[in-house]
Amino acid sequence: MVLAPKLHLRQTQSLVMTPQLLQSIRLLQMTHLELTHFLDSEIERNPLLERQEDGDRAGEWREQEATGKTGNDSPADNTAEAISGKLDASLENLFPDDPGTHDRIGPDLSAQWKSAGGNGLQAAGGGSYDLEDTTAAARTLRDHVNEQIALAFTDPAQVLIAHELAEGLDEAGYMLADLDEIAERIGAARPQMDAVLATCQTLDPPGLFARNLAECLALQLIARDRYDPAMRAMVDNLDLLAKRDFQALGRLCGVDAEDLADMLAEIRTLDPKPGMAFSTGTADPVVPDVIVKAASDGGWSVELNPETLPRVLVNEAYYARVSTQTRDDDRHFLTECLQNANWLARSLDQRAKTILKVASEIVRQQDAFLVGGVSHLRPLNLRTVADAIGMHESTVSRVTVNKYVMTPRGTFELRYFFSSALASASGGDAHSSEAVRGRIRQLIDEERPDAVLSDDALVDMLRGEGIDIARRTVAKYREALNIPSSVQRRREKKMLAAAARGGRSAA
Repeated sequence: MVLAPKLHLRQTQSLVMTPQLLQSIRLLQMTHLELTHFLDSEIERNPLLERQEDGDRAGEWREQEATGKTGNDSPADNTAEAISGKLDASLENLFPDDPGTHDRIGPDLSAQWKSAGGNGLQAAGGGSYDLEDTTAAARTLRDHVNEQIALAFTDPAQVLIAHELAEGLDEAGYMLADLDEIAERIGAARPQMDAVLATCQTLDPPGLFARNLAECLALQLIARDRYDPAMRAMVDNLDLLAKRDFQALGRLCGVDAEDLADMLAEIRTLDPKPGMAFSTGTADPVVPDVIVKAASDGGWSVELNPETLPRVLVNEAYYARVSTQTRDDDRHFLTECLQNANWLARSLDQRAKTILKVASEIVRQQDAFLVGGVSHLRPLNLRTVADAIGMHESTVSRVTVNKYVMTPRGTFELRYFFSSALASASGGDAHSSEAVRGRIRQLIDEERPDAVLSDDALVDMLRGEGIDIARRTVAKYREALNIPSSVQRRREKKMLAAAARGGRSAA
């Protein structure tokens, strides 16, 4: 066998992921906010991209740019005489020549206030300044606590210790720092640390500087003057409360069912995380990408939300005017910018068409849900939608992630309409897992206090309705819905029923 180099020609087909194709894929899975930030950065880098304004303003601007005019007034309207006639005042009265008259409110404020110093529109750094663009700094938990520390302590040593304790607060208001470590670091005695901590635990809102949940609830009850021995026993046995063992809890607290129900209602009004009121985090509102409405012909109208539809324009007039007056390097840069701008515009158009196509097919598949509710939700997977619209499953998957649709039934993520199938006990159509979860919640909400449904009873009832489901699946769905077990529900309903009987007898 002889080893020798040989030259062979072979033809193969392969998918090349070009930068433009990768960009299209990324655009497809971007949310509305992510797409807005991306377009802002692209417009900043590409001089040929611009936002499309509402109405005909963009067309007017492009026409003005093509004709070399940037305003509605003619040059004759910009003379001193014309301006004086419009304002009924001379320029000398509007803009005095004396430079000292500009700084009557102080040099610093005059440099910043948009109607005072300089030309009245420039800030100290030379850029435009608008007071309405500024907002007050968010008030943090640390700021709120430090202000109260300054009023609660007069001894400098105690103020130092209080500030050190405040540094150990987490965002929920709990004091997680080790007191012994702080005492050793700042050279304070442990009794002094405990005294300062006790004073800090009286600050507003009640519950701050607690070291665990029980202490946090106790501090709030003390502030309400409701921390009696019965409440102390309940707070000390939160594990029984979590298990809903109300019989043992009532025995430890020494109260009857009616008083125990009142105590539970009091506990529910407490805040387990008092410091979260000062959290600076913001939640982005859900803006639907697709809007579904009832059509006049009895069907459904599916359209893209114009508020989330990105509008960008390629300024070809600017390119045509500038490219003929630039050097070769600049012309190459402008040509590349034009190609990228055109590709981005086509990618955004393709993205909108793909989202609309996928959403329309989902609405067609889940027409019964829009009419009858969650109980009529059909089993659906990505392959079914992909085959129906002639796309790949990965494309459908990217479209349905973090995209929302507003329907007469509410606003849902597109992923919500995809659920696994549960076999039918009678051999008919399969049932959607989401519809089964909704049915389980409905059955539990309708159960009587004297006939609490166990998981086995739920299995029998669902099989009676033609749903073939295992007990472990029912338990999994129930836990996903945050519904307690039948034992815990029975204890709670018995306690509430006893409290209701006690209230009627007292009346």
